[in-house]
Amino acid sequence: MQRLGLSLQKVKAVFISHEHDDHINGIESLAKKYALPVYITKATLQNCRFAIPKQLIRHFSSNERITIGGLTIKAFTKKHDACDPHSFIVSNEEDICIGIFTDIGKACEEVVYHFKQCTAAFLESNYDENMLAAGNYPFFLKRRISGGNGHLSNSEALDLFCMHRSDKLTHLILSHLSKNNNNPELVERIFLQHTANTKIIVASRNAETELFHIQHNIAKGGKTYAAPKAIQLNMFN
Repeated sequence: MQRLGLSLQKVKAVFISHEHDDHINGIESLAKKYALPVYITKATLQNCRFAIPKQLIRHFSSNERITIGGLTIKAFTKKHDACDPHSFIVSNEEDICIGIFTDIGKACEEVVYHFKQCTAAFLESNYDENMLAAGNYPFFLKRRISGGNGHLSNSEALDLFCMHRSDKLTHLILSHLSKNNNNPELVERIFLQHTANTKIIVASRNAETELFHIQHNIAKGGKTYAAPKAIQLNMFN
């Protein structure tokens, strides 16, 4: 955030998707240092080992709409091997919708429904099926990853994108790539064959992505054009 010129002093809240360590490490010190409200389901909180002051804890439920500043955050359930996992849709008053779809075992009806609404989305493209099968992970871990409650493969993410994207989807940020079972160049290559009017970005494991302006697309004569005035969804004001 510092390299992008963003201040943590402007962040207004943190939402917890599930209790796995790679998603909650550091949240205790972050919340305390900046007095950040932490939105979390009751079941997920019971399975976390952090000690966040009670006055900073906020609970949310599936399909509840929470307004923070000019943004509305809606959580929905997903398939993952956690106690009460959720993904999120973030929208503004201009009906620009940003979806966060990571740690998803499969593209269930909830995921498909919300993906169809997105102007932009973070979508998990976790593993290549051949790399996972040929890799040195133990069998139980391979089964956990690919068994329907783990992660989306490249081909599953691509199917979701090709079959259910909206005409207004301007940006797709492919996220949560496995270090051992995937390759960023491979992911970029297979998605760039199906871009249509969507900008494809493969998120790095090691560096931040640039900031993006999200704007409505306008369908006209069978083609899609960007609206002349950009509407920025700024999560840090």
